[in-house]
Amino acid sequence: MRGAFATGLVVAATLLLGACEEPGDTPSTPANTALEVTGSAGSPPTLDYTPPLDVPEVRSEVVWPGTGRELVDGDPVLLNLYAQDARDATVLQNTYADAPQWLTLDDSSVGSELADELRGQRVGARLLHVEEDDGVPVVLVVDVLPTRADGEAVAPAAAEGVPTVTLGEDGAPTITIPPDAAPPGDLGIRPLIRGDGRQVEAGQVVTVRFTGVRWSDGEVFDTSWAPDAAPSSVMIGLGEVIEGWEQGLLEQSVGSQVMLVVPPELGYEGTASPLAGETLVYVVDILDAHFPVTAEEAAGGADPAAPDQTGEAPADQGETS
Repeated sequence: MRGAFATGLVVAATLLLGACEEPGDTPSTPANTALEVTGSAGSPPTLDYTPPLDVPEVRSEVVWPGTGRELVDGDPVLLNLYAQDARDATVLQNTYADAPQWLTLDDSSVGSELADELRGQRVGARLLHVEEDDGVPVVLVVDVLPTRADGEAVAPAAAEGVPTVTLGEDGAPTITIPPDAAPPGDLGIRPLIRGDGRQVEAGQVVTVRFTGVRWSDGEVFDTSWAPDAAPSSVMIGLGEVIEGWEQGLLEQSVGSQVMLVVPPELGYEGTASPLAGETLVYVVDILDAHFPVTAEEAAGGADPAAPDQTGEAPADQGETS
């Protein structure tokens, strides 16, 4: 089952990039500028054109708008990027093969042209940029992903001995361990914010921001919310992360924030880690989840896990205002 972030509903945007003819007695050959972008939210786009594509001028289009938070100049952005050399449809860039890129919305980080196109957009948008770069026609599709959890806040259940979480203005969590409370013996999974994106499945690359504290003293031992830190991208279901994450993140949805209370046996017990005997408390924001798609699969528009495409726009693409 998947959420609305990757409903499998398809948007098709036909972009006719017109060419102008110079006046003269002999009509010129019509420029080959027809380009169609299709694909579902959360999956690589499919580009339909006849190579080599003519690019008489730089063109930018919004394939579909976002409905989440508005991008703010100077703030971090999380982007999935897919680009082809339109001479022969060779894939030049495909972050769906691994993980999205964490950048800053400014000219030095993303480039002046892309920064101009991103300004004023909202999370969930898909953008198209077509230009000729040193004689190479390049087609670039950009998907704007959330940088923090956003969705419906889950009312906390009345329970003693449960850590509390407060969020800073930027969304960074602060975790407070209840004083004198004994750590639980079982894995605790407590949704704090329920996103409406696709559900996490085994084999997906999942991109998260998180903070982890020790139950014993409440001290932070790791966080990706530090000013110079980037989100972490891990593959779920293949033993890349501790068992508490393997169990706790499965079937959670993109856009969610989840608190995991991980006992030692599901954490680092039996290892040389200084956390081996600790119960750990994590707050995890799930920003993206997708199955890795190779360049060949992406060039053919393949997403092995995507539902059938139906020709309708996605109902929602990310964070809500």
